Amino acid sequence: MPDAASTAETIVAISTPPGRGGIGIVRLSGPEAASIAAGLVRLRQPLEHGRARLAEVLDGPEEDAPATRIDEAIVTYFAAPHSYTADDLVEIAAHGSPVVLELLLQRALGLGARLAEPGEFTERAFLSGRLDLTQAEAVRDLIEAQTLTQARQAASQMGGALSRRVQPVKHGLLELVALLEAGMNFAEDDVAVTPADEIDRRIAELQPPLEALEASFARGRIVHDGLTLAIVGRPNAGKSSLFNRLVERERAIVTATPGTTRDTVSERISLDGIPLELVDTAGLREAAEEAEQLGIARSREALADAALVVVVLDATEALNDEERRLLAAVEGRPALVALNKCDLAAVGAAPPDCLGIAVLPTSALTGEGIPALRQRILALATGGAAAEPGMLTSLRHQQAIATALSALGDAAGANAASIPHEMILLDLYRALWALDSLTGQTTSDDILHLIFSRFCIGK
Repeated sequence: MPDAASTAETIVAISTPPGRGGIGIVRLSGPEAASIAAGLVRLRQPLEHGRARLAEVLDGPEEDAPATRIDEAIVTYFAAPHSYTADDLVEIAAHGSPVVLELLLQRALGLGARLAEPGEFTERAFLSGRLDLTQAEAVRDLIEAQTLTQARQAASQMGGALSRRVQPVKHGLLELVALLEAGMNFAEDDVAVTPADEIDRRIAELQPPLEALEASFARGRIVHDGLTLAIVGRPNAGKSSLFNRLVERERAIVTATPGTTRDTVSERISLDGIPLELVDTAGLREAAEEAEQLGIARSREALADAALVVVVLDATEALNDEERRLLAAVEGRPALVALNKCDLAAVGAAPPDCLGIAVLPTSALTGEGIPALRQRILALATGGAAAEPGMLTSLRHQQAIATALSALGDAAGANAASIPHEMILLDLYRALWALDSLTGQTTSDDILHLIFSRFCIGK
């Protein structure tokens, strides 16, 4: 990866996806961005910060006769430091012809630009301080978002929601570090050694916000990554019909003949913004045909791999041994029982014993119980956790917060054991470095500033 010094180079890349489209964008960033762009097109007016200019794309340098106009483009210039990368940045929006975009790219390289590495524009934004690391990661998440909830979450992170939750804790931790450092290093300047109960109080104030943040990972991870839900049961219980109801289209083949589904069928849906991959499976039973046996084996694999399970039972049939074994296998896992064909069941019939697993009467034919099933699946997926700004969405974020909490716990234990402040500081610095991985590095100058700001005036 390039270092900060490499921003002296001007980089270029095609910023729109490969293929043909209505518009394609070539982006340049660096000190020569404006001059190189001016060599690529014939501008109607000089470039000006924040203004779009109409230009003609030529098939070669203007001084080389005959240079022919092959396209029109809109050129937008952002002067440093008021750009995404904090360098001079130019975007040339032409028609999305791969031929035109490749021509612009090759000519820019010929004029001294360097081909940008993957993610280098955002990396420059991070190195320049325009984005912290969590915001930079959110750019990728927004690009990859598949649901509106994922896009909203990524936009929230890009706006610094996670950093805003971490910064007050980090500032409090930094103050505590400065207090201990001052007491150790500047005792001769009448800086008092911080008492143990003050250290304990300050650590105790830092822990609850981090614990709440760590708890948000339960929902944030699911919003970010999604879950797999397996629909399992005996043949002809209505699994495929229920699957089609949940995906809201005729995705799986449905017939009255038991064992129609011979292989797993999957479809990705969004349930209140939570990405779910639904897997319809072959009916579980003893089978003689090799094809059905293979399908049943794959069903058991899908059942083992799924994060959530919906067991489909036929409300008009008594439980069989295979279904009892299935219920026992999912007991203790996140699971629901859909008691299907409830429209055909005898009125007042007692529900089967499902080993404490929640049972919802449904009818894939009439749609009865389907909205309630969706809500229960959503509650099961999120564990009842509510959406909140600045949620943890990646394992890296969660591990950073967990490390900080562990280090604070060690510091509290060391303080209670009257261990010297030098050792307590090791734990506090470990917590600080963990938070730095989210918000940016704390320098020794930051700590020294806090130390000396506590000296009396004139010292």
